[in-house]
Parts: sequence; C-alpha cells; structure tokens
Amino acid sequence: MIRDITLGQYYPADSVVHKLDPRVKLFATLIYIIALFSFRGILGFALITGMLIFMISISKVPFHYIVKGLKAIVILLIITATFNLVFTPTGTEYWHWGPFHLTSDGIQNAVLMTIRLIYLIIGTSLMTLTTTPNQLTDGLEKALSPLNRIHVPVHAVAMMMSIALRFIPILIEETDKIMKAQMARGADFDHGNLIQKAKGMVPLLIPLFVSAFRRADDLAMAMEARCYSGGQGRTKMKPLKYGKNDHLAYLILLLFLAVVIVARILLPFPM
Repeated sequence: MIRDITLGQYYPADSVVHKLDPRVKLFATLIYIIALFSFRGILGFALITGMLIFMISISKVPFHYIVKGLKAIVILLIITATFNLVFTPTGTEYWHWGPFHLTSDGIQNAVLMTIRLIYLIIGTSLMTLTTTPNQLTDGLEKALSPLNRIHVPVHAVAMMMSIALRFIPILIEETDKIMKAQMARGADFDHGNLIQKAKGMVPLLIPLFVSAFRRADDLAMAMEARCYSGGQGRTKMKPLKYGKNDHLAYLILLLFLAVVIVARILLPFPM
C-alpha cells in the first residue's frame, strides 16, 4: 500500500497537459475543487465525470496508475462514509439505535462524499503526475507574486511546498525499506485486526523520523554550501510564458465552471 501513494510523483509523457503552463494547472485544480464541492444532481455529477475522463485521456497517464493512489485512502473513505451514514438524522428513517440513524439523507450524503473524495484524490494526483516539482514551484511563485507587495514571503512558501512534495516519494521509499528490514527480522505488518496493525506500525515511526530529520539537515547544509539566500534577486533559466494552448485552457475552465454554477442554480432538486 505504501508504494501505491501517487501524490507528489511525476509521470513523464508527451501530452498537451504536460506542456501546459503550471499556473494553468494550478488554476485548473482550484476550479475543479470548487466545482466538485458545488455540483448538484445527476447533471452536475455527469459534468464533473466527463471533465475528469477528458483530462485523464489527454494527459496520457495510465488510468490504473492514477487509481492505485486510492488504495492509500480506503480507511479514510470508509470512516467518512460511515460517519455520514449513521450520524445524519434527517430524511426518511430506516433504522434507529441510540445516537445512530440510518436515513435516506445519510445514505445520499455517504455516497456523495465518497465520490467527492475519490474524485478529489484523482484530480489532484493528475496535477502532480503531469507537473514536475520545479515547474510547480515556479508556477506557484509566479501566481502568488502580487502578494510580495504586502511582504508575504511567496518564494519561501513555494520552496517549502516544493520540498514537501519532493520528500513524499522519498519518505515512501524509505518507509518501504524500513518495513522490509523489520519483516526480515520477524515483524508482521499484514496479519491481525486494525488496532494490531496500527500498533505494528509504531516501530516504523522512530527510524522514519530520524531519516527525515537527517535528510532535512543534509538538504539545509547543501543549500547553505551553495549560498542559497532566498528569492531576492533570483532569475529563472526558463521563465514562464503563456502560449495559445494556455489561453484556450483558461477559456475551457471558465466555461466549465460557469456550466457547473448554472446547473447548480437551475436544478430543481438538491443532491
């Protein structure tokens, strides 16, 4: 399951999505999240699904590679669905025991929230899979550059986010190595109930934290050795410039958001 986490990883491919400006992909992700938590009914669901399928198809990232990242959040999906299922007292009641209720609204909320979380992971993973950490840093810094006027350390924020994304696959690999080393010494991570599995993961935390702090210290030393002093006065080897496809992507995204908003307003039934 550790190897199935795709967030922060980059999948190289020659596609239109890979060639888009990172600012466009950041804006697209924001619009997608807004639309995802705003849609209503079957029409809204169809619009979100259609846009997601279209983006995956033109990104040339294998669908199974994107979907395997969902394995890491199965427990979160189950907990979210369960809480929505039994703690929603409104709607037609089918079962009741103490504080727990099984109602029509609870079933609807559980299904809807599960779909939204799945789509959220797929959509955000698609952005990181088609954008290198360097491009993501440059795009975020450029997009937030107006905040420099009010003395917000935009470059530092973008650098921290870039380093965090870079560390995700590294720490995943490190965790996998520690697990294999402990399994070779008799540790069991696959058997037992949920509580036993959670207790079995505790011995991983100390070596993982030690490794993370060591890597962070090595990175800080390397940046100091190269006289890194922040974003003041720094230039880019490849400055970001918008192209025709970027402007077209912005237009498509705005039209998509407008259609989702109109569909939400005009739908006669909630969902």
